Amino acid sequence: MTRRKLPKWLLYTLGAIILVGLGIAVYVYKIFLGPSVTDSQPYFYVYTNDTYENVLRRIRTDNIVSDVKAFDYAAKAMKYPNSVKAGRYKLEKGMSNRRFIGNLRGGYQEPVKLQFANIRLKEDFAGFLGRNFEADSLQFISILNNEAIAEKYGFTTENFYTMFIPNTYQFYWNTSADKVIDRFYEEYKKFWNEERLAKAKQLNLSPIEVSILASIVRGEALHNDEMPMIAGLYLNRLKKGILLQADPTVIFAHQDFTIRRVLNRHLNIDNPYNTYRYKGLPPGPINMPPIVAIDAVLNPAQHNYIYMCAKDDFSGYHAFAETVAEHQINARKFQKALDERNIKK
Repeated sequence: MTRRKLPKWLLYTLGAIILVGLGIAVYVYKIFLGPSVTDSQPYFYVYTNDTYENVLRRIRTDNIVSDVKAFDYAAKAMKYPNSVKAGRYKLEKGMSNRRFIGNLRGGYQEPVKLQFANIRLKEDFAGFLGRNFEADSLQFISILNNEAIAEKYGFTTENFYTMFIPNTYQFYWNTSADKVIDRFYEEYKKFWNEERLAKAKQLNLSPIEVSILASIVRGEALHNDEMPMIAGLYLNRLKKGILLQADPTVIFAHQDFTIRRVLNRHLNIDNPYNTYRYKGLPPGPINMPPIVAIDAVLNPAQHNYIYMCAKDDFSGYHAFAETVAEHQINARKFQKALDERNIKK
């Protein structure tokens, strides 16, 4: 039995259909599944209230994908224009439109890992937050300086800064400024657990006062292992009703952090942060104290020292004393060392 050959016209037609089908498959693959995202930047940001047109314009301007028309077609096919969600989206070179658009449409953004320490002023902290969130630094500083908001959390605008515990946190980039502050308050309450609260009570200090003192300890200490000694000294002074006379508070009062040598003329400033003139703790912290400083105050070294002076070897450690006579000897050694190095201010 002989097989009948297909007519040539039919073979040509079938071949054309196959070629068209392959072309369509290749085109669809390129649009949806093929490599699309470039390496122009590591993240793509979609802002609150952005429209699809805004998103598409930045994708084109920032060269986010290799073929903007293909992205646009895929986005519309996947109904993304009606599902724009704010966020910080991680980009990977070669990521397909389907995956990229799926993340955008689903709001699958990568959290911001927020890690901070040693931020001196709340203005600096507001700037730091503004660089890591959609909200800018002005929004954050307006909250930190808002008396009603501070009172809502149990603080004043002077001591509000003690609410922020240096640590590592995760947030979504588009978290609003007020929600960010709410989250820090929740972390603050977790930090001040029953054990820490009990230790603060034994010292007859509130958590706020502990943090203020810890900021002074942080200002004095160059080495973490000396913090409990310094904390014990200032606690001794508080118990005896002696002026704290902490040089870092004088520098803070002047707002001149270039001062390396506190002189008599610096001590005359009439400012509540000047602990050479005002008894007790200042009204707020002079920096953002780290956890190690807070815990040093809660677990101070037990001793009778009420005086200290930086050692003349410039090791960053201090010479401690119980009497004025001992302290004057230590102070003269340090003053001589400063003079020898021509450190005048």
